[in-house]
Amino acid sequence: MRYADLHIHIGRTLSNDPVKITASRALTLPAILREAFGPKGLHIIAPVDCAAPGVIAELRAMVHAGELTEAPGGGLLWESNRLVILGCEVEAAVGRGRCHLISYFPTLQAVTQYSQILAQHMTNINLSSQRVDLSPEALGEITQSLDGLLVPAHAFTPHRGLYGSCLDSWREAFTAKPLAVELGLSADASLAGRLEELAEATFLSNSDAHSLDRIAREHNAFQLEEVSFAAFAAALRSEGNCRLLANYGLDPRLGKYYRSYCPNCGQTRQPPPVSVCSVCGKKVIVGVLDRISQLATASTPVQRPPYYHQVPLRMLPGCGPRTMERLLRAFGTEMNILHHVPAEDLRRVANEQLVELIIAARGGQLAIEPGGGGRYGRVVSD
Repeated sequence: MRYADLHIHIGRTLSNDPVKITASRALTLPAILREAFGPKGLHIIAPVDCAAPGVIAELRAMVHAGELTEAPGGGLLWESNRLVILGCEVEAAVGRGRCHLISYFPTLQAVTQYSQILAQHMTNINLSSQRVDLSPEALGEITQSLDGLLVPAHAFTPHRGLYGSCLDSWREAFTAKPLAVELGLSADASLAGRLEELAEATFLSNSDAHSLDRIAREHNAFQLEEVSFAAFAAALRSEGNCRLLANYGLDPRLGKYYRSYCPNCGQTRQPPPVSVCSVCGKKVIVGVLDRISQLATASTPVQRPPYYHQVPLRMLPGCGPRTMERLLRAFGTEMNILHHVPAEDLRRVANEQLVELIIAARGGQLAIEPGGGGRYGRVVSD
């Protein structure tokens, strides 16, 4: 089993040039590798800012220095058994708005060619997630010509989501069927599975990390024949012995856009879908649950790999930096703590209240105040 987080942002290059403006300065490429492959316990990551020439230069320098090596099946290997997939996120206009799309590439040569193409269609190639004057269909064709894969990011959110802010149907933007869709923090497989046209698509749960501590807050478990881009691509298609085994993601209620939200009156409480505030009559920021309720077409979702809800330790009341440090020192990785360490072992390191919250989170028994309108939901403790 290989754990993968396929949406991590780079804040700065080592020369202190900005890459993702809204991301932490601490999110340098070396820091991401250490955090993701260390305490977060991941095996595969995809930084999604690899079209920036400064990032490409750093990747090439790391290959030249032997810190990264090119895998025969594509991707870059770190310490021989951890894989870096080269991702590029852009913003494209379609339908009623703009959406974020991620292209994944197998080689530095391919991502360099993609960067050179994008530079002709955007204002600043040095920054991530920039607007490009190409359609999603055109981006998909360019990506495919370079042996890459195109996936819509956080597809259901009202902020730059393909379904959330742009379209009612995949067919309005693409002629080919969807290979994979990133769900976003406010959706899970059971919600997205209500769209019949996504029945054959692989669902991805990724962190969209803008800081080191948020890496792996959502991730995927894959069965792969080898650690390479080719095996990852095969897993998205369920080819051979490669496949998605499970998604690990936030309880959608913890996401920033789970429910519709009226900025004037506060979060709406009516049954979904809610598009207009019942108090002031103004339009709301439509939540993911509400948007999917508008679009739902499938009465019986198809059978999929399990989707395990998880609550990152930092979102649990009473888990401060010192407690987190003690837990990681005792049990190695956050994944191990969240999903595997027995309660009696946890009690030797953490207080009873926190242990009860961790165990309750495993069973989906936490009390949660839903998020909406750009505000995260929160765990409510007694």
